[in-house]
Amino acid sequence: MEEMVVENLFNGEREAQIEAARELSKLSRKQRHKLVERGVMSPLILMLHSQDYEAIEAALFALLSLAFGSERNKIRIVKSGAIPVLLNLLQCQNEALIELTLAAMLILSSCTANKLVIASSGTIQHLVQFLNGDYGGDNNMNSISMQAKLDAIATLHNLSTCQQIIPSIASSGLLYSLLQLIHNSEKSSELIEKIMGLLENIVSFSENALCEIASTDGVIHALVETIEDGSPQCKEHAVGILLLICQSSREIYRGLILREGVMPGLLQLSVDGTWRAKNMARELLLLLRDCSSYGSRNIQSKHELVEQIMQEIDAGENIEGTTLRLVEEMIAKLST
Repeated sequence: MEEMVVENLFNGEREAQIEAARELSKLSRKQRHKLVERGVMSPLILMLHSQDYEAIEAALFALLSLAFGSERNKIRIVKSGAIPVLLNLLQCQNEALIELTLAAMLILSSCTANKLVIASSGTIQHLVQFLNGDYGGDNNMNSISMQAKLDAIATLHNLSTCQQIIPSIASSGLLYSLLQLIHNSEKSSELIEKIMGLLENIVSFSENALCEIASTDGVIHALVETIEDGSPQCKEHAVGILLLICQSSREIYRGLILREGVMPGLLQLSVDGTWRAKNMARELLLLLRDCSSYGSRNIQSKHELVEQIMQEIDAGENIEGTTLRLVEEMIAKLST
């Protein structure tokens, strides 16, 4: 079987090549490793250049099977020149091929050694254009499948874990695309979770991106909504971004954050969030404590309630149920 796959990939006619690529995907990991050593990546990459959707699909599946679980093969695929071809495939009119292409980009970008090479190939701008709906003459972002959006954003998230790439991401126009997606999506969705993780990575290492995010209308409101309604991981990213915003200029943003009604969600998060979310929520609560500049009795009384619950938390009342009950009581009072 291995001999036939190699022979047909290198020398076979169209049908034989396609069948060989399909058979490769069914082989064991050990067999696939042997085929890689015999150079089968080259004909598979060449198949991606064809205008034959069936051949491209078979080659993509074969490359995905080679990349799965093998950092070495991921590196070899990128070195074989796959990225420019994959970026071109994003412009095709076949939704299934686009999703396969993005799945390949996602897997290849998970390898640390590939990240700079992938970013330097223009991938960031291509993915931003894709998310904006600028490919294929379709300007409607809603026509992009959810899986395609998830994989595109997850690929950008993989790249954002390399600090050297952050400036390119921050200046790519991606932030606008992400903010549009945030405003149009359920805060508890997997899409928002991936977007928030990507945003936190970007603003953690780019002051320009942090300033852009903080000064954009509706962002603080969306982050507060996410703290209230998001998944546990989503809430963690959202409070991390809010904390960075407040730390960047407490005088400017403290009041804006408070006026969005962050306190109930933040207090709840300080008790039942993830370990990291709890710590960041409490740190943000400390930054938001001094509300005296707002002058109203109502705000001042709410400030006193916050002080009370903060003292309870800081005092280490370690009976978790009791602490949660106190927080719930405070939230009820803050909401009235």
